Amino acid sequence: MKLGFLAPVALAISLLGPAASAQDRSSPTVEKIVARGVLLCAGHNGSNLGFAEVDNKGQWKGFDVDICRAVATAILGSPDKAKFIPISWAQRWSSLDSGDVDLLVKTNDATMSRDTDLGFQLSIPYLYGAFQLMVHKDLNLTNAAGLKGGTICTSAGTNNASYLDTFLRDKKIDAKVLTFEKREEELGAYTSKRCDAEMNWGPTLAVMRSSQPNPDDNVILPDVITLAPEVIIVKENDDHFLDVVNWTFEALLVAEDNGVTQANVDQMRDNPPNPVVAKLLGKIPGMGKRLGLSSDGWAYNVVKSLGNYGEIYDRSLGKNSPYKLDRGVNSLFRNGGLFVPMIID
Repeated sequence: MKLGFLAPVALAISLLGPAASAQDRSSPTVEKIVARGVLLCAGHNGSNLGFAEVDNKGQWKGFDVDICRAVATAILGSPDKAKFIPISWAQRWSSLDSGDVDLLVKTNDATMSRDTDLGFQLSIPYLYGAFQLMVHKDLNLTNAAGLKGGTICTSAGTNNASYLDTFLRDKKIDAKVLTFEKREEELGAYTSKRCDAEMNWGPTLAVMRSSQPNPDDNVILPDVITLAPEVIIVKENDDHFLDVVNWTFEALLVAEDNGVTQANVDQMRDNPPNPVVAKLLGKIPGMGKRLGLSSDGWAYNVVKSLGNYGEIYDRSLGKNSPYKLDRGVNSLFRNGGLFVPMIID
C-alpha cells in the first residue's frame, strides 16, 4: 500500500496548532444521546411512502428514515440505535421542542419562520423538490388553469396549503382546497375522485402516483407551485450537534463523489485513493475529534451500514425502489444536479 500522500496531510494537521486541537467540540445533545443509547427520530403517523413507512415486518424504511439512521450511526455506531416516534405533521414542532425527538428528518421545507420564530436551527438542504399538481387523466387538463371550480387535496399541518393558496390567487384560479392529517386519507380522497387534483411535493406526488391502481391514469401537471429545499431541523443553542448532522450528510455526498460505496468501503479504507477518502474513512485520524465524536471511523460506519447518498436515494426513492424517481436536481453537480459536496481538508 502506498501512503506517500499522507505525509503532507499529516504535517498540515500538525501545523493547526494547540488552539485547534484543544477546542472543545462537546455537544450537550450528543452527550444526552450517548447516555440514552438511542437517537430519537420523527417517524410518521401512518406511511409517508418513500420517506417514512413501515414494512410488512414492522420495520421502518425510507429516505428520511435512512438519513436519521445515518446520524445515529455517526454518533452511536449503528443504524439500529435510531428509534422512530410516530408523529403527525402538526405534532413535529412540539415534539422537537419537548425533547420527544432529537431532530426532525421529515421533509421539512427550509423557511425563515422556522429558523427565526420557532426557536429551531436548520441544516443544509438534504433534498430538493418542486411542489406540483397531479390530476386524473380523464379530466384532460394540460395545466392548472383547468382546475377552476374544482377541488384540490393536500396535507394539513404543513406549508402546502399556504403555497397552494398563494399560487391559486396569483393565477386567479377559484378552487376548493381540502386538507388531511393522514397521508392515507389524503390519497384515498384523491383516488376516489373526491378531489380533482392532489397538490404536494414532487417526490411525494410521484410516490402517490405509483400507488394508484393504474399509474398512467394520473398526470403530474407542468406547473411549478414553488421549489423547496428540505432540511433537518434541530433545537437552537447546540451548534456542535448541528455540525454532526451536517457533516454526516456531507459524508454521504463526499463518499458518492469519490466512488466509495457500501460494497467497496473496506477496500477504500485499506487502500484510500486520495487524502479525502483517507480522512473520510478514518485512515488519517481526526475526523472524530473535529466533531466531538468518539470514533474517527464514524463516516466509515455510516457508509458501511447504509451506503452513500446515491445508494440511499436509489434504495428509497429511485431506480431500486418501487417508485423509480429520477434523481434530477438531487444528483451531484457533475451529473447536472444541485449537490456540491463540502470539502474535507
